[in-house]
Amino acid sequence: MNYGYPQQPSHSTFDCGCHPFVVNIAGATRSNETFRTAIWTGEFFQVTLMAIMPGDDIGLEIHPNTDQFLRIEEGHGFVQIGEHKNQLDFCTEVGPGDAVMVPAGKWHNMTNIGPVPLKLYSIYAPPEHPYGTVHATKLNAMESEQGY
Repeated sequence: MNYGYPQQPSHSTFDCGCHPFVVNIAGATRSNETFRTAIWTGEFFQVTLMAIMPGDDIGLEIHPNTDQFLRIEEGHGFVQIGEHKNQLDFCTEVGPGDAVMVPAGKWHNMTNIGPVPLKLYSIYAPPEHPYGTVHATKLNAMESEQGY
């Protein structure tokens, strides 16, 4: 069902930001095969889809001025959050249907601890990545964010 423009993307590289947009977020998340793809980047928040390969992780990071929401659709992960990069004292396993809230200014990481890709979507408020961001792999993400 299409509720207005733009049309739902037929591929994962279309950022519909700042336009009204309806998507089956669970289906889009499960079908995503990229490490990170922004599907909607607005002025105040951003939605990205992620696929983390077995044994890999998002990478230890901190967003000083951005709150983050992550929801797992498929797979199992291990979440770590803390005040300092070497003191991640909040640790828990997550699976399908779980949501993780990461406050701005907290170090965090999520590792795929299962045998299949960990499929999740993330909401950043305010946006964290440039409009139209597509990182096919974690290496692509690391290379593009070197100076970020």
